Amino acid sequence: MQLRTVIFALGIMTTLLGVAMLPSWLIDIADQREEWPVFAGSAGMLILFGTGLTILAGKRPERTGAREAFLLTVLVWTVLPGLAALPFLGVGMSLTDALFESVSGLTTTGATVITGLDSQSRGILLWRAILQWFGGIGIIVTAIAILPALRVGGMQLFQLESSDMSGKFMPRIEAIASQIGLAYLLVSFACAASYLASGMSLFDAVAHSMTTVSAGGYSTHDASFGAFIGSPAIFAAIFFMVIAGLPFSLIALTMFHGRWQNLVKDPQVRLYLALWITLSLAILVWHELSVDPPVFRQVQDGLVLSLFNVISIMTGTGYATAAYDSWGSPVIVIFLVATFLGGCAGSAACGIKMFRLEISFRAVIAHTRQMISPHRVVRIRYAGKVIDNETLQSVMVFVFLYLGTFVIAAILLSLTGLDVLTSISGAATSVSNVGPGLGPVIGPAGTFEPLSDRAKWICATAMLLGRLEFTAVFVLMTRRFWKG
Repeated sequence: MQLRTVIFALGIMTTLLGVAMLPSWLIDIADQREEWPVFAGSAGMLILFGTGLTILAGKRPERTGAREAFLLTVLVWTVLPGLAALPFLGVGMSLTDALFESVSGLTTTGATVITGLDSQSRGILLWRAILQWFGGIGIIVTAIAILPALRVGGMQLFQLESSDMSGKFMPRIEAIASQIGLAYLLVSFACAASYLASGMSLFDAVAHSMTTVSAGGYSTHDASFGAFIGSPAIFAAIFFMVIAGLPFSLIALTMFHGRWQNLVKDPQVRLYLALWITLSLAILVWHELSVDPPVFRQVQDGLVLSLFNVISIMTGTGYATAAYDSWGSPVIVIFLVATFLGGCAGSAACGIKMFRLEISFRAVIAHTRQMISPHRVVRIRYAGKVIDNETLQSVMVFVFLYLGTFVIAAILLSLTGLDVLTSISGAATSVSNVGPGLGPVIGPAGTFEPLSDRAKWICATAMLLGRLEFTAVFVLMTRRFWKG
Protein backbone atom coordinates (compact mmCIF):
# COMPACT_ATOMS: atom_id res chain seq x y z
CA MET A 1 0.00 0.00 0.00
CA GLN A 2 1.27 3.47 -0.94
CA LEU A 3 0.90 5.09 2.49
CA ARG A 4 2.92 8.12 1.41
CA THR A 5 0.01 9.28 -0.73
CA VAL A 6 -2.38 8.97 2.21
CA ILE A 7 -0.02 10.87 4.53
CA PHE A 8 0.60 13.55 1.91
CA ALA A 9 -3.12 14.14 1.34
CA LEU A 10 -3.85 14.20 5.08
CA GLY A 11 -1.07 16.75 5.52
CA ILE A 12 -2.54 19.00 2.84
CA MET A 13 -6.05 18.75 4.31
CA THR A 14 -4.78 19.43 7.84
CA THR A 15 -2.88 22.50 6.67
CA LEU A 16 -5.94 23.82 4.84
CA LEU A 17 -8.03 23.26 7.96
CA GLY A 18 -5.52 25.32 9.96
CA VAL A 19 -5.58 28.13 7.40
CA ALA A 20 -9.40 28.06 7.49
CA MET A 21 -9.23 29.02 11.19
CA LEU A 22 -7.51 32.33 10.47
CA PRO A 23 -10.68 34.32 9.55
CA SER A 24 -12.20 33.38 12.92
CA TRP A 25 -9.00 34.51 14.64
CA LEU A 26 -9.09 37.85 12.82
CA ILE A 27 -12.76 38.53 13.52
CA ASP A 28 -12.31 37.80 17.24
CA ILE A 29 -9.37 40.22 17.31
CA ALA A 30 -11.50 42.85 15.55
CA ASP A 31 -14.29 42.29 18.10
CA GLN A 32 -11.73 42.35 20.95
CA ARG A 33 -12.94 38.95 22.15
CA GLU A 34 -10.83 37.11 24.67
CA GLU A 35 -11.20 33.87 22.67
CA TRP A 36 -8.84 35.00 19.87
CA PRO A 37 -5.76 33.10 21.21
CA VAL A 38 -7.76 29.86 20.86
CA PHE A 39 -7.94 30.21 17.07
CA ALA A 40 -4.36 31.50 16.80
CA GLY A 41 -3.01 28.52 18.73
CA SER A 42 -5.22 25.96 16.98
CA ALA A 43 -4.37 27.30 13.53
CA GLY A 44 -0.65 27.33 14.29
CA MET A 45 -0.69 23.74 15.55
CA LEU A 46 -2.60 22.42 12.54
CA ILE A 47 -0.47 24.28 9.99
CA LEU A 48 2.74 22.98 11.59
CA PHE A 49 1.35 19.44 11.94
CA GLY A 50 0.01 19.40 8.37
CA THR A 51 3.25 20.75 6.94
CA GLY A 52 5.16 18.12 8.90
CA LEU A 53 3.02 15.35 7.42
CA THR A 54 3.61 16.55 3.85
CA ILE A 55 7.36 16.73 4.47
CA LEU A 56 7.28 13.25 6.03
CA ALA A 57 5.46 11.90 2.99
CA GLY A 58 8.18 13.17 0.65
CA LYS A 59 7.50 13.02 -3.06
CA ARG A 60 3.97 11.83 -3.72
CA PRO A 61 3.62 8.69 -5.85
CA GLU A 62 1.77 9.39 -9.10
CA ARG A 63 -0.15 6.13 -9.15
CA THR A 64 -2.38 5.03 -6.32
CA GLY A 65 -4.95 2.27 -6.11
CA ALA A 66 -8.37 1.63 -4.64
CA ARG A 67 -6.98 0.51 -1.26
CA GLU A 68 -5.24 3.86 -0.73
CA ALA A 69 -8.38 5.72 -1.80
CA PHE A 70 -10.55 3.74 0.63
CA LEU A 71 -8.15 4.41 3.50
CA LEU A 72 -7.75 8.10 2.64
CA THR A 73 -11.51 8.65 2.38
CA VAL A 74 -12.17 7.15 5.81
CA LEU A 75 -9.20 8.88 7.48
CA VAL A 76 -10.11 12.31 6.13
CA TRP A 77 -13.64 12.10 7.52
CA THR A 78 -12.55 10.69 10.90
CA VAL A 79 -9.27 12.54 11.61
CA LEU A 80 -10.25 16.04 10.47
CA PRO A 81 -13.26 16.35 12.82
CA GLY A 82 -10.95 15.61 15.75
CA LEU A 83 -8.57 18.36 14.67
CA ALA A 84 -11.43 20.75 13.91
CA ALA A 85 -12.68 20.33 17.50
CA LEU A 86 -9.66 22.18 18.96
CA PRO A 87 -11.32 25.65 18.98
CA PHE A 88 -14.42 24.22 20.66
CA LEU A 89 -12.23 22.63 23.34
CA GLY A 90 -10.40 25.93 23.70
CA VAL A 91 -13.57 27.82 24.60
CA GLY A 92 -14.46 25.37 27.35
CA MET A 93 -16.63 22.72 25.71
CA SER A 94 -16.30 19.14 26.90
CA LEU A 95 -14.51 16.62 24.69
CA THR A 96 -17.81 14.93 23.74
CA ASP A 97 -19.55 18.20 22.87
CA ALA A 98 -16.55 19.56 20.95
CA LEU A 99 -16.25 16.41 18.84
CA PHE A 100 -20.01 16.24 18.31
CA GLU A 101 -20.08 19.85 17.06
CA SER A 102 -17.11 19.38 14.73
CA VAL A 103 -18.38 16.05 13.34
CA SER A 104 -21.80 17.62 12.79
CA GLY A 105 -20.13 20.58 11.11
CA LEU A 106 -17.78 18.78 8.72
CA THR A 107 -20.39 16.20 7.75
CA THR A 108 -22.80 19.14 7.21
CA THR A 109 -25.32 17.52 9.53
CA GLY A 110 -26.05 20.74 11.40
CA ALA A 111 -27.12 19.20 14.70
CA THR A 112 -25.76 21.38 17.48
CA VAL A 113 -25.09 21.23 21.21
CA ILE A 114 -24.45 24.97 21.51
CA THR A 115 -27.14 27.17 23.02
CA GLY A 116 -27.22 30.95 23.20
CA LEU A 117 -25.95 31.43 19.65
CA ASP A 118 -27.01 35.09 19.65
CA SER A 119 -24.49 35.82 22.41
CA GLN A 120 -21.64 33.61 21.10
CA SER A 121 -18.46 35.16 19.72
CA ARG A 122 -18.52 35.77 15.99
CA GLY A 123 -15.30 33.76 15.73
CA ILE A 124 -17.00 30.57 16.92
CA LEU A 125 -20.08 31.23 14.77
CA LEU A 126 -17.89 31.82 11.72
CA TRP A 127 -15.85 28.68 12.45
CA ARG A 128 -19.01 26.58 12.51
CA ALA A 129 -20.00 28.03 9.12
CA ILE A 130 -16.51 27.51 7.67
CA LEU A 131 -16.53 23.89 8.86
CA GLN A 132 -19.73 23.22 6.96
CA TRP A 133 -18.55 25.04 3.83
CA PHE A 134 -15.26 23.14 3.98
CA GLY A 135 -17.14 19.86 4.48
CA GLY A 136 -19.57 20.63 1.67
CA ILE A 137 -16.94 20.86 -1.06
CA GLY A 138 -15.26 17.78 0.40
CA ILE A 139 -18.53 15.87 0.18
CA ILE A 140 -19.07 16.93 -3.43
CA VAL A 141 -15.55 15.95 -4.54
CA THR A 142 -15.84 12.64 -2.67
CA ALA A 143 -19.16 11.90 -4.37
CA ILE A 144 -17.99 12.90 -7.83
CA ALA A 145 -14.35 11.80 -7.92
CA ILE A 146 -13.74 9.10 -5.32
CA LEU A 147 -16.88 7.04 -4.65
CA PRO A 148 -17.62 6.36 -8.35
CA ALA A 149 -14.06 5.14 -8.85
CA LEU A 150 -14.38 2.91 -5.78
CA ARG A 151 -17.73 1.61 -7.03
CA VAL A 152 -19.45 2.50 -3.76
CA GLY A 153 -23.21 2.58 -3.37
CA GLY A 154 -23.96 2.52 -7.09
CA MET A 155 -22.03 5.75 -7.61
CA GLN A 156 -20.20 4.12 -10.54
CA LEU A 157 -23.22 5.21 -12.58
CA PHE A 158 -21.74 8.69 -12.38
CA GLN A 159 -18.17 7.75 -13.27
CA LEU A 160 -16.77 10.67 -15.24
CA GLU A 161 -15.15 9.71 -18.52
CA SER A 162 -11.42 10.39 -18.54
CA SER A 163 -8.54 8.94 -20.50
CA ASP A 164 -5.54 7.37 -18.79
CA MET A 165 -6.90 7.97 -15.31
CA SER A 166 -7.04 4.35 -14.20
CA GLY A 167 -5.65 4.07 -10.70
CA LYS A 168 -4.62 7.74 -10.53
CA PHE A 169 -6.93 8.98 -7.84
CA MET A 170 -5.08 12.11 -6.77
CA PRO A 171 -4.61 13.57 -10.28
CA ARG A 172 -8.24 12.71 -10.99
CA ILE A 173 -9.43 14.53 -7.87
CA GLU A 174 -7.34 17.59 -8.72
CA ALA A 175 -8.71 17.77 -12.26
CA ILE A 176 -12.32 17.43 -11.17
CA ALA A 177 -12.10 19.54 -8.02
CA SER A 178 -10.80 22.64 -9.81
CA GLN A 179 -13.93 23.19 -11.90
CA ILE A 180 -16.36 21.90 -9.27
CA GLY A 181 -14.66 24.08 -6.65
CA LEU A 182 -14.99 27.20 -8.81
CA ALA A 183 -18.71 26.50 -9.36
CA TYR A 184 -19.15 25.94 -5.60
CA LEU A 185 -17.37 29.23 -4.86
CA LEU A 186 -19.42 31.22 -7.37
CA VAL A 187 -22.71 29.80 -6.07
CA SER A 188 -21.60 30.70 -2.51
CA PHE A 189 -20.85 34.29 -3.57
CA ALA A 190 -24.21 34.55 -5.33
CA CYS A 191 -25.98 33.23 -2.20
CA ALA A 192 -24.17 35.72 0.06
CA ALA A 193 -25.04 38.58 -2.29
CA SER A 194 -28.69 37.51 -2.33
CA TYR A 195 -28.84 37.39 1.46
CA LEU A 196 -27.14 40.78 1.72
CA ALA A 197 -29.63 42.28 -0.74
CA SER A 198 -32.44 40.74 1.31
CA GLY A 199 -31.51 42.77 4.38
CA MET A 200 -29.14 40.47 6.28
CA SER A 201 -26.03 41.93 7.87
CA LEU A 202 -22.77 41.20 6.08
CA PHE A 203 -21.73 38.68 8.74
CA ASP A 204 -25.06 36.85 8.69
CA ALA A 205 -25.10 36.83 4.88
CA VAL A 206 -21.61 35.31 4.62
CA ALA A 207 -22.17 32.76 7.40
CA HIS A 208 -25.56 31.64 6.12
CA SER A 209 -24.37 31.45 2.51
CA MET A 210 -21.68 28.96 3.57
CA THR A 211 -24.16 26.82 5.50
CA THR A 212 -26.81 27.01 2.76
CA VAL A 213 -24.69 26.03 -0.25
CA SER A 214 -23.08 23.21 1.75
CA ALA A 215 -26.55 21.98 2.87
CA GLY A 216 -25.24 22.31 6.41
CA GLY A 217 -27.76 24.43 8.28
CA TYR A 218 -25.72 25.97 11.11
CA SER A 219 -27.18 29.39 11.87
CA THR A 220 -25.91 32.39 13.80
CA HIS A 221 -29.20 32.65 15.70
CA ASP A 222 -31.01 30.39 18.16
CA ALA A 223 -34.17 30.86 16.08
CA SER A 224 -32.31 29.51 13.03
CA PHE A 225 -33.86 30.94 9.85
CA GLY A 226 -36.92 31.86 11.89
CA ALA A 227 -34.98 35.03 12.71
CA PHE A 228 -35.59 36.14 9.11
CA ILE A 229 -39.32 35.37 8.84
CA GLY A 230 -40.97 38.00 6.65
CA SER A 231 -37.70 38.80 4.90
CA PRO A 232 -36.99 38.10 1.20
CA ALA A 233 -34.06 36.04 2.51
CA ILE A 234 -36.54 33.15 2.87
CA PHE A 235 -36.98 32.98 -0.91
CA ALA A 236 -33.22 33.22 -1.49
CA ALA A 237 -32.71 30.36 0.97
CA ILE A 238 -35.27 28.17 -0.80
CA PHE A 239 -33.58 28.77 -4.17
CA PHE A 240 -30.05 28.04 -2.97
CA MET A 241 -31.10 25.01 -0.90
CA VAL A 242 -32.58 23.59 -4.10
CA ILE A 243 -29.24 24.31 -5.82
CA ALA A 244 -27.35 22.56 -3.00
CA GLY A 245 -29.30 19.38 -3.72
CA LEU A 246 -28.44 19.35 -7.44
CA PRO A 247 -25.41 17.56 -8.97
CA PHE A 248 -22.53 20.05 -8.90
CA SER A 249 -20.87 18.41 -11.88
CA LEU A 250 -23.93 19.35 -13.95
CA ILE A 251 -24.03 22.81 -12.37
CA ALA A 252 -20.41 23.29 -13.48
CA LEU A 253 -21.25 22.11 -17.00
CA THR A 254 -24.14 24.57 -17.08
CA MET A 255 -22.11 27.49 -15.74
CA PHE A 256 -18.93 27.06 -17.75
CA HIS A 257 -20.04 25.20 -20.88
CA GLY A 258 -23.69 26.19 -21.29
CA ARG A 259 -24.79 22.53 -21.23
CA TRP A 260 -28.00 23.14 -19.28
CA GLN A 261 -29.70 20.31 -21.16
CA ASN A 262 -27.78 17.78 -19.04
CA LEU A 263 -29.31 19.25 -15.89
CA VAL A 264 -32.83 19.30 -17.31
CA LYS A 265 -32.65 15.75 -18.70
CA ASP A 266 -31.20 14.14 -15.57
CA PRO A 267 -33.95 11.85 -14.16
CA GLN A 268 -32.78 12.31 -10.58
CA VAL A 269 -33.21 16.09 -10.88
CA ARG A 270 -36.81 15.64 -12.05
CA LEU A 271 -37.59 13.20 -9.23
CA TYR A 272 -35.93 15.50 -6.67
CA LEU A 273 -38.03 18.51 -7.67
CA ALA A 274 -41.21 16.46 -8.00
CA LEU A 275 -40.89 14.96 -4.50
CA TRP A 276 -40.14 18.37 -2.98
CA ILE A 277 -43.20 20.00 -4.52
CA THR A 278 -45.48 17.01 -3.84
CA LEU A 279 -44.60 16.77 -0.14
CA SER A 280 -44.90 20.53 0.31
CA LEU A 281 -48.34 20.61 -1.32
CA ALA A 282 -49.44 17.59 0.73
CA ILE A 283 -48.65 19.49 3.94
CA LEU A 284 -50.49 22.58 2.71
CA VAL A 285 -53.59 20.71 1.52
CA TRP A 286 -53.84 18.64 4.70
CA HIS A 287 -53.53 21.80 6.79
CA GLU A 288 -56.18 23.71 4.85
CA LEU A 289 -58.63 20.79 5.02
CA SER A 290 -58.05 19.46 8.53
CA VAL A 291 -56.25 21.79 10.93
CA ASP A 292 -58.41 23.91 13.22
CA PRO A 293 -57.35 26.38 14.49
CA PRO A 294 -55.01 26.96 11.53
CA VAL A 295 -51.24 27.16 11.97
CA PHE A 296 -50.75 29.17 8.78
CA ARG A 297 -52.22 32.68 8.68
CA GLN A 298 -52.76 32.57 4.91
CA VAL A 299 -52.41 30.00 2.14
CA GLN A 300 -49.40 31.75 0.62
CA ASP A 301 -47.65 31.82 4.01
CA GLY A 302 -48.30 28.11 4.40
CA LEU A 303 -46.93 27.40 0.93
CA VAL A 304 -43.70 29.29 1.60
CA LEU A 305 -43.21 27.64 5.01
CA SER A 306 -43.92 24.18 3.58
CA LEU A 307 -41.59 24.65 0.60
CA PHE A 308 -38.84 26.02 2.86
CA ASN A 309 -38.95 23.36 5.56
CA VAL A 310 -39.41 20.38 3.22
CA ILE A 311 -36.44 21.31 1.01
CA SER A 312 -34.43 22.07 4.16
CA ILE A 313 -35.02 18.55 5.50
CA MET A 314 -34.74 16.78 2.11
CA THR A 315 -31.32 18.30 1.36
CA GLY A 316 -30.18 17.88 4.95
CA THR A 317 -29.67 21.62 5.39
CA GLY A 318 -31.71 21.59 8.56
CA TYR A 319 -32.75 25.23 8.77
CA ALA A 320 -36.07 25.74 10.52
CA THR A 321 -38.50 28.64 10.37
CA ALA A 322 -41.05 27.11 12.74
CA ALA A 323 -41.67 24.14 15.04
CA TYR A 324 -43.06 22.06 12.17
CA ASP A 325 -43.29 18.99 14.42
CA SER A 326 -46.28 20.73 16.05
CA TRP A 327 -48.22 20.90 12.76
CA GLY A 328 -49.88 17.52 13.32
CA SER A 329 -49.11 13.79 13.14
CA PRO A 330 -49.40 13.46 9.32
CA VAL A 331 -46.89 16.31 8.92
CA ILE A 332 -44.47 14.61 11.32
CA VAL A 333 -44.64 11.48 9.15
CA ILE A 334 -44.00 13.55 5.99
CA PHE A 335 -40.94 15.18 7.54
CA LEU A 336 -39.65 11.81 8.79
CA VAL A 337 -39.96 10.46 5.21
CA ALA A 338 -38.23 13.59 3.84
CA THR A 339 -35.34 12.94 6.25
CA PHE A 340 -34.48 9.75 4.36
CA LEU A 341 -34.90 11.01 0.78
CA GLY A 342 -31.90 13.28 0.25
CA GLY A 343 -30.87 15.09 -2.91
CA CYS A 344 -29.09 14.12 -6.11
CA ALA A 345 -25.84 12.19 -6.50
CA GLY A 346 -22.86 14.56 -6.61
CA SER A 347 -24.59 17.24 -4.54
CA ALA A 348 -23.96 18.56 -1.05
CA ALA A 349 -27.19 16.89 0.07
CA CYS A 350 -27.55 13.78 2.18
CA GLY A 351 -29.85 10.79 2.50
CA ILE A 352 -30.48 7.78 0.29
CA LYS A 353 -30.44 10.02 -2.83
CA MET A 354 -32.73 10.14 -5.79
CA PHE A 355 -31.00 7.72 -8.15
CA ARG A 356 -30.99 4.94 -5.54
CA LEU A 357 -34.69 5.46 -4.86
CA GLU A 358 -35.50 5.22 -8.55
CA ILE A 359 -33.26 2.20 -9.18
CA SER A 360 -34.71 0.40 -6.14
CA PHE A 361 -38.25 1.08 -7.38
CA ARG A 362 -37.39 -0.11 -10.89
CA ALA A 363 -35.79 -3.25 -9.41
CA VAL A 364 -39.02 -4.07 -7.57
CA ILE A 365 -41.04 -3.61 -10.77
CA ALA A 366 -38.58 -5.73 -12.75
CA HIS A 367 -38.65 -8.49 -10.13
CA THR A 368 -42.47 -8.48 -10.19
CA ARG A 369 -42.51 -8.85 -13.98
CA GLN A 370 -39.93 -11.62 -13.75
CA MET A 371 -42.14 -13.52 -11.31
CA ILE A 372 -45.10 -13.25 -13.67
CA SER A 373 -43.03 -14.33 -16.70
CA PRO A 374 -40.09 -16.43 -15.42
CA HIS A 375 -38.55 -16.88 -18.88
CA ARG A 376 -38.72 -13.20 -19.75
CA VAL A 377 -35.50 -11.17 -19.70
CA VAL A 378 -36.27 -7.94 -17.83
CA ARG A 379 -33.64 -5.23 -17.93
CA ILE A 380 -33.50 -2.35 -15.48
CA ARG A 381 -32.75 0.98 -17.15
CA TYR A 382 -31.76 4.30 -15.67
CA ALA A 383 -31.22 7.46 -17.73
CA GLY A 384 -31.36 5.34 -20.88
CA LYS A 385 -28.64 2.94 -19.69
CA VAL A 386 -29.02 -0.70 -18.70
CA ILE A 387 -28.10 -1.19 -15.04
CA ASP A 388 -25.59 -4.01 -14.70
CA ASN A 389 -25.73 -6.48 -11.82
CA GLU A 390 -22.70 -4.96 -10.08
CA THR A 391 -24.32 -1.51 -9.92
CA LEU A 392 -27.65 -2.95 -8.79
CA GLN A 393 -25.92 -4.98 -6.09
CA SER A 394 -24.00 -1.89 -4.97
CA VAL A 395 -27.21 0.11 -4.63
CA MET A 396 -28.96 -2.66 -2.70
CA VAL A 397 -26.01 -3.11 -0.34
CA PHE A 398 -26.02 0.62 0.36
CA VAL A 399 -29.75 0.68 1.09
CA PHE A 400 -29.41 -2.35 3.38
CA LEU A 401 -26.48 -0.81 5.30
CA TYR A 402 -28.28 2.53 5.48
CA LEU A 403 -31.46 1.08 6.94
CA GLY A 404 -29.54 -1.35 9.15
CA THR A 405 -27.43 1.46 10.62
CA PHE A 406 -30.57 3.52 11.21
CA VAL A 407 -32.28 0.66 13.07
CA ILE A 408 -29.23 -0.10 15.22
CA ALA A 409 -28.69 3.59 16.03
CA ALA A 410 -32.37 3.99 17.00
CA ILE A 411 -32.19 0.95 19.31
CA LEU A 412 -28.96 2.18 20.93
CA LEU A 413 -30.42 5.67 21.45
CA SER A 414 -33.53 4.19 23.07
CA LEU A 415 -31.27 2.26 25.47
CA THR A 416 -29.86 5.59 26.70
CA GLY A 417 -33.32 6.46 28.03
CA LEU A 418 -34.66 8.58 25.17
CA ASP A 419 -38.32 8.36 24.15
CA VAL A 420 -39.35 6.58 20.95
CA LEU A 421 -39.82 9.69 18.77
CA THR A 422 -36.49 11.19 19.84
CA SER A 423 -34.67 7.86 19.32
CA ILE A 424 -36.12 7.24 15.85
CA SER A 425 -35.79 10.81 14.59
CA GLY A 426 -32.34 11.19 16.20
CA ALA A 427 -31.09 8.08 14.39
CA ALA A 428 -32.70 9.16 11.11
CA THR A 429 -31.36 12.70 11.21
CA SER A 430 -27.85 11.50 12.12
CA VAL A 431 -27.59 8.76 9.49
CA SER A 432 -29.05 11.13 6.88
CA ASN A 433 -26.92 14.11 8.00
CA VAL A 434 -29.97 16.34 8.31
CA GLY A 435 -29.66 18.15 11.65
CA PRO A 436 -32.83 18.70 13.65
CA GLY A 437 -34.93 15.73 14.64
CA LEU A 438 -38.50 15.64 15.89
CA GLY A 439 -40.02 16.21 19.31
CA PRO A 440 -39.40 18.69 22.12
CA VAL A 441 -35.80 17.63 22.80
CA ILE A 442 -34.02 17.56 19.42
CA GLY A 443 -36.78 19.02 17.24
CA PRO A 444 -36.50 22.27 15.28
CA ALA A 445 -37.01 24.26 18.48
CA GLY A 446 -34.45 22.26 20.48
CA THR A 447 -30.79 21.15 20.37
CA PHE A 448 -28.82 17.96 21.05
CA GLU A 449 -27.30 19.49 24.20
CA PRO A 450 -29.65 17.68 26.66
CA LEU A 451 -28.63 14.24 25.32
CA SER A 452 -26.27 12.10 27.37
CA ASP A 453 -22.66 11.68 26.26
CA ARG A 454 -23.42 8.12 25.14
CA ALA A 455 -26.27 9.34 22.94
CA LYS A 456 -24.06 12.04 21.42
CA TRP A 457 -21.35 9.50 20.56
CA ILE A 458 -23.97 7.25 18.93
CA CYS A 459 -25.26 10.16 16.84
CA ALA A 460 -21.76 11.31 15.88
CA THR A 461 -20.81 7.78 14.76
CA ALA A 462 -24.01 7.55 12.69
CA MET A 463 -23.20 10.93 11.09
CA LEU A 464 -19.76 9.70 9.99
CA LEU A 465 -21.13 6.41 8.66
CA GLY A 466 -23.83 8.24 6.71
CA ARG A 467 -21.38 10.69 5.21
CA LEU A 468 -18.92 7.93 4.25
CA GLU A 469 -21.73 6.04 2.47
CA PHE A 470 -21.19 3.03 4.79
CA THR A 471 -19.41 0.70 2.35
CA ALA A 472 -16.04 2.48 2.59
CA VAL A 473 -15.98 1.92 6.36
CA PHE A 474 -16.98 -1.73 6.19
CA VAL A 475 -14.33 -2.43 3.54
CA LEU A 476 -11.65 -1.26 6.00
CA MET A 477 -12.99 -3.70 8.60
CA THR A 478 -12.25 -6.74 6.44
CA ARG A 479 -9.07 -8.78 6.93
CA ARG A 480 -8.54 -9.04 3.18
CA PHE A 481 -8.17 -5.26 2.83
CA TRP A 482 -5.19 -5.18 5.19
CA LYS A 483 -3.63 -8.32 3.77
CA GLY A 484 -3.67 -6.74 0.31
